[in-house]
Amino acid sequence: MSSPESPSSSHPARAAGFALIGVALVALVIGVVTLFSGGGDDTASGPSDQPSTGAPSESTSAPAPASSTEPPASSAPPTTTSETPPPATTTTAPPETPPTTPAGQQAVEKPPVRVYNNSTISGLAAKATEDVKRSGWNVVDTGNYSQGQIPTTTVYYRPGTPEEESAKALANVMQARVEARFDGIQAAHDGIIVIVTNDYKGPQNVK
Repeated sequence: MSSPESPSSSHPARAAGFALIGVALVALVIGVVTLFSGGGDDTASGPSDQPSTGAPSESTSAPAPASSTEPPASSAPPTTTSETPPPATTTTAPPETPPTTPAGQQAVEKPPVRVYNNSTISGLAAKATEDVKRSGWNVVDTGNYSQGQIPTTTVYYRPGTPEEESAKALANVMQARVEARFDGIQAAHDGIIVIVTNDYKGPQNVK
């Protein structure tokens, strides 16, 4: 039979056990402190594995691109600056009204006129010539008629010629009688012949 251990031999073992327990407690305290302190300076100096919570960089703050549903400016259909002009409108001018004589009659062809004085008034043919010109006829000769006595101021024409209508219009303006040529002036130059006498009144409505 073995003899029981003495109380003196158990004291060293018990002291060693207490020492181990103390070391374990110290290590546990250090571990807890390290856990709550974030690992010290070593972890602070390394790159962070978490995304930054600071202000976004310029690349992330750029505006979003325009919607693809809006057509670009260059895709708009070209505009036409000039329009097709409307078809030209042809306006037919109304027929011109032939000029009228001072007496209001329609103008007619005006053959040349010769004026002769058959009165006792000097210069009457010259006066009548000016009146005829102002009335719109062209006087090509002025003189005296001494082949006989003409009873009244008369405008003569050749029948069947344009002189007839013109002579009637002139006689109306000059307030004179109008007749076909008589035998004494049949062979005279073409045109209207006006023979003025003492009863010559002059044209009306001629300024």
